Amino acid sequence: MVFLERTSLWNPSLYGYCYQDSEDIPDTLTTITELGAPVEMIQLLQTSWEDRFRICLSLGRLLHHLAHSPLGSVTLLDFRPRQFVLVDGELKVTDLDDARVEETPCASSADCILEFPARNFTLPCSAQGWCDGMNEKRNLYNAYRFFFTYLLPHSAPPSLRPLLDIIVNATGELTWGVDETLAQLETVLNLYQSGQYLQNSTTSSSAEYQRIPDSTIPQEDYRCWPSYHHGSCLLSVFNLAEAVDVCESHAQCHAFVVTNQTTWTGRKLVFFKTGWNQVVPDPNRTTYVRAPG
Repeated sequence: MVFLERTSLWNPSLYGYCYQDSEDIPDTLTTITELGAPVEMIQLLQTSWEDRFRICLSLGRLLHHLAHSPLGSVTLLDFRPRQFVLVDGELKVTDLDDARVEETPCASSADCILEFPARNFTLPCSAQGWCDGMNEKRNLYNAYRFFFTYLLPHSAPPSLRPLLDIIVNATGELTWGVDETLAQLETVLNLYQSGQYLQNSTTSSSAEYQRIPDSTIPQEDYRCWPSYHHGSCLLSVFNLAEAVDVCESHAQCHAFVVTNQTTWTGRKLVFFKTGWNQVVPDPNRTTYVRAPG
């Protein structure tokens, strides 16, 4: 018997399940998961902070779902990057073989030691005889040591770094649970998506830029890092003021081209250029060149 649904026990990577009635193989379960790209940490470190934050946010949402699933708090005993895939820029878990629902029984806190290669944590033993929050905390610390510590602070906007450092430290010390961690990640998203993070970070430039609508600069590229394009400097900006600020901060930048493409947060993608010797028509782009003087 086969059922296919667009629902999931593990947050939306599971598309269905199959089981067969058999006396020889009772309780057989087959999962059907989305096809995604493998998680390669070295490649992720070369991507934009915005894309890396999306991965961490999707992981936070996944951990929140596991902590509050209809089955109870679910822990992933084999929690490593290779157990996940990237689907449309978000992290999905694919290997469910080592998922466990039951919390660890205990007689005292001495039975509730959460062990990791670098350090151990002792959790309280509840009055009901279960290690309090062990499943949730195991997932959270693994998220810290495999993902957050590498992907969150690296090349983040300077004004967001203090909050990101707090998130990384709190998950590394397990002072927060999954709920607070996700709430803080959502706060970062709101600050970034709304442009509030720019209030005290952008400088008022005295340079003036001439606007040339429906045009682009096909060449005169330079490389910057991290960029959405390896052969040029392609970055996302919240508004025109941020684009000017970025260009003024790059010594080789003398012009930039605003495209009609946006990132997952709605930010505009902008090419930064060394000059404007050749400006050609393009109905989907707008060029800004630094005025002389």
